[in-house]
Amino acid sequence: MIPLSLLSNLMPPLTSPPATGVELVNIYGLVQTFIILLLVATGVALVSRRLGFPYVIGLVVAGLLIPKPTLPSNVGLNPELVLNLFLPILIFEAALNTDASRLKRNLLPIGLLAGPGTIVAALITGGLFKLAFVWPWIPILAAAVILTITDTVSVIAAFRVVPVPARLSTIVEGESLFNDAVALVLLGLITTVHSQGAFTPFLGLKQFLIAFPGGILLGLGLGYLCIGLFRQLEDPLSSLLLTVAVALGTFQVGTGLGVSGAIAVVTAGLVIGNWGLEHETTTAQSKLTLFSFWEYAAFGVNTFIFLLLGIEVDPKFVIAAVPIALLAIVMYQIGRAAVVYPFLYVLRWFDRPIPIRWQNILIIGNVKGSLSMAMALSLPRSMPFRTEVITLVFGTVLVSLIAQGLSLPWFVRKMKVAQQSESGLQIQTLQLNLMTAKAAQAQLKELLQAGSLPQPLHDDLWNQYQARILTAESELQSICKSDIQFPDDLGQRLYQNRLQRQLILAEKSAVTNGLRRGLLSPEIAEPYLQDLNRQFIALGDD
Repeated sequence: MIPLSLLSNLMPPLTSPPATGVELVNIYGLVQTFIILLLVATGVALVSRRLGFPYVIGLVVAGLLIPKPTLPSNVGLNPELVLNLFLPILIFEAALNTDASRLKRNLLPIGLLAGPGTIVAALITGGLFKLAFVWPWIPILAAAVILTITDTVSVIAAFRVVPVPARLSTIVEGESLFNDAVALVLLGLITTVHSQGAFTPFLGLKQFLIAFPGGILLGLGLGYLCIGLFRQLEDPLSSLLLTVAVALGTFQVGTGLGVSGAIAVVTAGLVIGNWGLEHETTTAQSKLTLFSFWEYAAFGVNTFIFLLLGIEVDPKFVIAAVPIALLAIVMYQIGRAAVVYPFLYVLRWFDRPIPIRWQNILIIGNVKGSLSMAMALSLPRSMPFRTEVITLVFGTVLVSLIAQGLSLPWFVRKMKVAQQSESGLQIQTLQLNLMTAKAAQAQLKELLQAGSLPQPLHDDLWNQYQARILTAESELQSICKSDIQFPDDLGQRLYQNRLQRQLILAEKSAVTNGLRRGLLSPEIAEPYLQDLNRQFIALGDD
């Protein structure tokens, strides 16, 4: 059994009881601190790019090195701020930029890992923690749930250094979108059992049945309401403000109604990003303004989360916590491996198989982040061994971020999952020319109809872009029909597979529509759908 009391004296100040009374805020001092942190973050960005290590790791290290006496006492990682402001921003931005069709194609592995996978991994990790720590089951399970979720920011940062297949990236991002919500519901269930002093399977089932369907329905309702209002607004800045209100408001409404606010925000973001912004009345300027703002918002939130994470902790604590943190990492990685390998082995009977190298990355990339620390700090103060749980989580998160985060790009390279090839880059370049030229033509059409562009100039510019389109289409067609073998024909095969998947999904959508409207009978439609499913599964991974 391992005591954690030796580390408690080095814990962050947020573990102490909150101050009472009204506290005057030194605005001038906070503005100065804000400027200093921005300059530190800029310096970290420059150094990390030069040295080739992940930006978020550099922020944590920089925060550890900042002298604490130079900062105001009220600067730190506030759990309420992270859960109620930062988390909705990060979730909404990720959902807004997620292609629903890609998510749908990988719904089975994402659902398995984020749903039952999170629960099983938490139970296995909790059992191992029980062998190591002399705690009751409530804090044991709380620590296990908190350390089950993955910090996708660090993983995606590694993927940007070493490119990986699109499907693997989609699975990682999709799992993170939903496993955070599952963990929050599980932690809510644990705190409810703590406060009531009893647990029944009916209580757990009831909480899940209310949290998830309720969150989805709330997200759908507010998402489509936002779309209706969005199409009435012509000002891009007003549309932007509306999405901010929906992102933050959905989380608060969901929490107030007792459903999963995180699931509601994910659903609303998917609806707005995939259906709200694709309407013909949405201008290119509105889309550009919206996506640019949310990209900056997520980047800024991540910057301050990881920087404050490093500021929050005494460097001596990190050194002292290394042995216990390493043991905890081994334990939760065992829980992760016990889920990933069996679950994805069974998956091959129902969906396209996940290569074993991808599975290895899903395990090694199981990095912890700031949400785990915020969840630990949000535990009820009446919970026994709360300080020890926070100590374990803080130490584990910091060691995981630095050790796993720095080694992940090297490991991804060793797995050799990157599938960039000469032909693949050629195809992507042609696709880039097609997408940009057609987007420009769409904007030219809008300008002409609005009277902002004379017809002769419109025709001249239109023909220039049309020439680019015809050239790119001709070269793509020759690639698809060519009998010549590429030196590395991987890019050609991937392009054809992705194209075939999109066509199959379009066929399935048409058949499903026909069934719903009564135009097709099940006797005719079902065999055709089964054949389409077999073709889809037979296609290679992208």
